[in-house]
Amino acid sequence: MNPTQRRLDNALTIDDLRKAARRTTPLSVFDYVDGAAESEVTADRNVQAFRDLTFHPDALHPVADPELEVEVFGRRWALPLGFGATGYTRMMHHHGEAAVARVAQAVGIPYGLSTVGNTTVEDVRAAAPEVDLWFQLYPTSQEINAELIRRAQNAGCSTIVLTCDTAVSGKRFRDDRNGLTIPPTLRPATIVDMARHPSWWVNKLTTEQVSFASLKFLESKYKFNEIADRVFDSNLSLDSLDWIREQWKGQLLVKGILSAEGAAEAVEHGADGVVLSNHGGRQLDRTPAPITLVPQVRKALGDQVPILVDSGIRNGQDIAAARALGADAALVGRAYLYGIMAGGQDGVARAYEILSTEYRRAMQLLGVRRSIDLAARHVSLPDT
Repeated sequence: MNPTQRRLDNALTIDDLRKAARRTTPLSVFDYVDGAAESEVTADRNVQAFRDLTFHPDALHPVADPELEVEVFGRRWALPLGFGATGYTRMMHHHGEAAVARVAQAVGIPYGLSTVGNTTVEDVRAAAPEVDLWFQLYPTSQEINAELIRRAQNAGCSTIVLTCDTAVSGKRFRDDRNGLTIPPTLRPATIVDMARHPSWWVNKLTTEQVSFASLKFLESKYKFNEIADRVFDSNLSLDSLDWIREQWKGQLLVKGILSAEGAAEAVEHGADGVVLSNHGGRQLDRTPAPITLVPQVRKALGDQVPILVDSGIRNGQDIAAARALGADAALVGRAYLYGIMAGGQDGVARAYEILSTEYRRAMQLLGVRRSIDLAARHVSLPDT
């Protein structure tokens, strides 16, 4: 009789969760997650690139008990999937980042907390003491980064993910039209739409205020909108990466790489690995789909440097394709955000269940019993 559980049980795919999220969340909030930059060409291209792949299954191979696990950075993951960092998660649902971390801990995959998350790294660690916790960092001022790195280290984060594709914020017209800006400038139509979702409103009004939780130490110096402006740095350079490498002794990933040359340069300057990403199409429009770049980046970096890929992943088959093309693992953002909007922490768990079930089935139908055996022969990109 529980409507939330019924909604989640009826969701058989990530797209089903997306549709449920649209029904349960104000349009301005849903569009913040679902939308992308400019004409949204890149966001569409990301998804289409996975649809354009061709699988080549092996025949007559036993797959009764597939081994989904992989090892990345010396840690065992339940499958080649991590929950990537997303901003403002408590705006989507009051369960927020802590809920995503709890699910990641329960299933055995990493979770990345965003600099512009609505929960502090300390509170996320308290909520999920055993999760493999990452911290996503924007290359802003050394003053801000030094404090965030210190706190990430004290909270036991294993990995810093330096995001390098945010010299300025991408232009997202859906947010402008909905009035969902920083700070908010909500229009009457937006308020009316939010009023159609009373449960969302009640949860927002009866839980802690949404804020830049990790950046509260700046509130004595800057106004809210000024803090948001200071997150991005148009003077980003390799010197920024060099400095962060000196400060951080754990694993360091550079996210936002879209070329073999850029990947090699990041590694030369101290990155332990890269995340091929176009920010889910939310920054520069008309960039290549990251999945199409995996083979050439793997060739440039060799077999020992971890390569992760995100943007456009909506199905467990996408994870299998990423692994076969040469990525160590995939990261998702929108997929679990649709889940949290549809049903809070249980919705995140449902998103993982859908992806893991699809991934397992894809391996079995490909004739592959172990994740480590997925190889280039199992998938091809168009014209290859």
